[in-house]
Amino acid sequence: MHKPVGDAGSATLTAAPAAAARGGKSIQSNLPMLHHPLFRPLAALAILLLIDLFMVPGFFHLEIKDGHLYGSLIDIANRAAPLILAAIGMTLVIATRGIDISVGATVAISGTVAAMLVGGTMVMNNGVPEYVANTPMWIALAVAMGTALLCGAWNGALVAGLGLQPIVATLILMVAGRGLAQLFTDGQIITVYYQPFFFLGSGYLLGLPFSLFIVAAVFIVTALLLRKTALGLFIQSVGINPVAARLAGLKTAVLIFFVYVFCSACAGLAGLMITSNIKSADANNAGLLLELDAILAVTLGGTSLAGGKFSLAGSVIGALIIQTLTYTIYSLGLPPEVNMVVKSVVVFVICVSQSAEFKTMWRRAFPGARGGNGK
Repeated sequence: MHKPVGDAGSATLTAAPAAAARGGKSIQSNLPMLHHPLFRPLAALAILLLIDLFMVPGFFHLEIKDGHLYGSLIDIANRAAPLILAAIGMTLVIATRGIDISVGATVAISGTVAAMLVGGTMVMNNGVPEYVANTPMWIALAVAMGTALLCGAWNGALVAGLGLQPIVATLILMVAGRGLAQLFTDGQIITVYYQPFFFLGSGYLLGLPFSLFIVAAVFIVTALLLRKTALGLFIQSVGINPVAARLAGLKTAVLIFFVYVFCSACAGLAGLMITSNIKSADANNAGLLLELDAILAVTLGGTSLAGGKFSLAGSVIGALIIQTLTYTIYSLGLPPEVNMVVKSVVVFVICVSQSAEFKTMWRRAFPGARGGNGK
């Protein structure tokens, strides 16, 4: 008995879209890396490095001098260290739907306190002049970090305790904090003359800048806390829906308070690193606009400004992108103002791409762009 022609035709028509869907899915499954959260920031960094390869002579050249490794790549990583620290702290704040625009002021305060306490006085030791610290260095560093923690506690109390909007609460410290740092120094630059203090920002260990080891230690400890404990899940829950998280039994106020304290701790450590590197404390310019670079680095790394979704590794890559972009613009002889224009364009693109309206338009224009199902 033969099947009717119509049945065969309908079977063929039914099977065709299914085969096409399977084919599309197989194509998508062959390139899973395209959908990895770190693909876009890594691609952006690779493009910048490729431009430097052809436009900046000797960009990838590395050499050893006096037992230290030198080169453009090392210089970029070393200069990006304070920004990476600030971006790590900012990542947790943004993950909870917050923002901290007082990072630069915290950098100035911690660096100023450390420079004032360490200082340096010249004494004669067996006829040889040498500098000694005004205060034991470990005490100076502890007081500077304690001051940074107080800044974070202030922000956390305003946001988690009083319920102020994060941008308003941190704006207070952004203005007042730098003013306090300038009052501490009477608007002058405080110079440090104590050699061991310089090792923090410009010293070398195993041939590499010591600042990179500090960044690696902070990153590893933070990543372990977020992955090996429930802290990461709690922060993500607060960022997705703080009301539901509170009703589920989470102490949202404590978590929000913690992330602001942690962010200021990272900024305080960055301030010590910057002050050590330039061997002085400049309350007027230290950490100026660092908070904006940190926010940009976090968003470049894939962290959502709406909260919930975050990536520590992406934030580190975002900071490297910003520093590489700055290095590239300076190396090509372009005016420094170009760097600010490019950053503003990047911020605009990121904000637009994360808007719900843009995502809806993108899905309508390219229904199979993600996973072949338009999601």
